[in-house]
Amino acid sequence: LRESPLEGWAAVQKRCFDLLVATAGLVAVSPLLLVIGLAIAATAGRPILYVQERKGLDGRRFKMLKFRSMEPDAERETGPIWALTQDPRRTRLGSWLRRFSLDELPQLWNVIRGDMSLVGPRPERPVFVEEFRREIPGYMLRHQVKAGITGWAQVHGWRGNTSLHERVEHDIYYIQNWSLWLDLMVLVKTVPAVLRGRGAE
Repeated sequence: LRESPLEGWAAVQKRCFDLLVATAGLVAVSPLLLVIGLAIAATAGRPILYVQERKGLDGRRFKMLKFRSMEPDAERETGPIWALTQDPRRTRLGSWLRRFSLDELPQLWNVIRGDMSLVGPRPERPVFVEEFRREIPGYMLRHQVKAGITGWAQVHGWRGNTSLHERVEHDIYYIQNWSLWLDLMVLVKTVPAVLRGRGAE
């Protein structure tokens, strides 16, 4: 990773690209965000947004935004757990939002704030980071770059309840081979990946 191209001027380019695309994207989807927010309020009540702590660049914690897709206090009885296939805690609208990853759209604001990038390793919750760092060699290398809304691993099908080892390998490949062209490729590939819904939980 010392040979990663994502340093210096390249990091500035990536940040400018993130700001430009995320701002344009947020403006473009703002009517959809409003519709989804109203639909959540009407069918599942408040809160509309779900704020969850994740770890990003250099292991720093940040508050990641999502549209709420589960019942309030979904982990009250279980404690922190991964989302399950056909998770019974999901609301009816939430199942549809997660199927097409629409619950992730508020993370465009995280990108504008600088917490995340459009493309990068998906951020994980601190409790799971501590678990995975002990079990998976190289897991913490993912924190050498900003976390992403989408990533090289996700467009290759390694999302949801899939192999963490494969996910880490793909994330490291992305870090070592970063370019703006690679980011563009991932963003383009994200569209069919989302429509297929493979690995969505």
